[in-house]
Amino acid sequence: MSENRCESYKHLGEECGVFGMYDFDGGNVAESIYYGLVSLQHRGQESCGIAVSDTAGPKGKVISYKDMGLVNEAFTPEHLDNLVGDIGVGHVRYSTAGSSTRENAQPLVLNYVKGTLGLAHNGNLVNAPELRNELAYTGAIFQTTIDSEVIAYLIARERLVTNSVEEAVGKAMQKIRGAYSLVIMSPRKLIGARDPYGFKPLVIGRRENCYILASETCALDTIGATFIRDVEPGEIVTISPEYGIRSDKSMCLPKEQHARCIFEYIYFSRPDSMIDGISVYDARIAAGRFLAKDSPVDADMVVGVPESGNVAALGYALESGIPYGQAFVKNSYIGRTFIKPRQKNRESSVQVKLNALKSAVAGKRIIMIDDSIVRGTTSDRIVRMLRDAGAKEVHMRVSSPPFLWPCYFGTDVPAKDQLIAYNRNVDDICKIIGADSLAYLGIERLEEMVGGNLGICKGCFTGKYPVDPPTGDIRGEFER
Repeated sequence: MSENRCESYKHLGEECGVFGMYDFDGGNVAESIYYGLVSLQHRGQESCGIAVSDTAGPKGKVISYKDMGLVNEAFTPEHLDNLVGDIGVGHVRYSTAGSSTRENAQPLVLNYVKGTLGLAHNGNLVNAPELRNELAYTGAIFQTTIDSEVIAYLIARERLVTNSVEEAVGKAMQKIRGAYSLVIMSPRKLIGARDPYGFKPLVIGRRENCYILASETCALDTIGATFIRDVEPGEIVTISPEYGIRSDKSMCLPKEQHARCIFEYIYFSRPDSMIDGISVYDARIAAGRFLAKDSPVDADMVVGVPESGNVAALGYALESGIPYGQAFVKNSYIGRTFIKPRQKNRESSVQVKLNALKSAVAGKRIIMIDDSIVRGTTSDRIVRMLRDAGAKEVHMRVSSPPFLWPCYFGTDVPAKDQLIAYNRNVDDICKIIGADSLAYLGIERLEEMVGGNLGICKGCFTGKYPVDPPTGDIRGEFER
């Protein structure tokens, strides 16, 4: 993590959120993209950007703006007024590969012989270093340290020898390996693509004569668009006034090989989103119910660690019959970039963001639900916070299995030796965090959580990845 970022009480981050829009009637799309990105802000708070083009104007002219920080901090009404165009792409970023700098903000805009490309990418490639090296030795000059630029270069090069940009996207997909959902703007087309395993989500929506591509359905709801369908794993969709939505499924794999990131359902996605036909809210309720069935404990109140632990906590309460309550007040006005308290100060960045409700927890036996334990330092502080507020007992339940392996596909699960569960059993972890008891969601429950027939990736729990991982940790590779 970058040094200017606070020590969040959540230590997991997701790569990005993407949004694209094409108004066939020629209206400006920047403001709708802005609100779409605001609704995807939970997927990345480090940087953001919008790029637009006027399909009736000079071919290949792209206007873009990107900056560090939150969407509502980076963009002013004047910025949006200057972004005139009927087709555009937007992006919010959290870095898992490549440093947190303005140069690495997206969308990327590439000018080349055939015109321009605007690209927004969510995910992480496992073979980016090899591809980048190959491109560099054939003349490519890179402006960023992110793997998204490798994808943009590959598409541009393939476009020189193919008949269409969507065909070039397909050729590039044959070379890249890993996780990616892409939204690409060419001078006259909006293109969406999803990796063959379906690691990252991507949906299609419509509002009147506008078509939208977005990471989650909540972004469609925000701008008043109707959900059409998910982009299938391996599918390339091309949106244009001439043909509407065209689909290329030549890269699709059998459903048995699909490997959606399970953390979309556990933590990353907003609870009001639908991902591949599964309600994120329902999945979290199910996780809480499973915890109550598998790891019951007598207590007076069930609470969640805001925000992603709340719904699973409600599920636990519904299943167990133990009342659901609120134990924490969250400061909603703190982003990821607030000034981190200095070591000599007593303030903890966890306490700046969260505070326990003493009158709610004093003298009570508390079951606390959180979505994960990564390094354990945050859980230790939150357990201590409840005890300091007078809780009689604190029993922690986690709505995911223990992290034992790093992730290479866009989630910043760190190296094994940084994981609290590495070489420790549950009793050891329980003592470290100071809880009276601790239990995790069983691995066998993950499939049930998402309906029983959805292919998911469990690599960070099992070490068995759907794509061969790199031999070393490649995150930050291009800065070495």
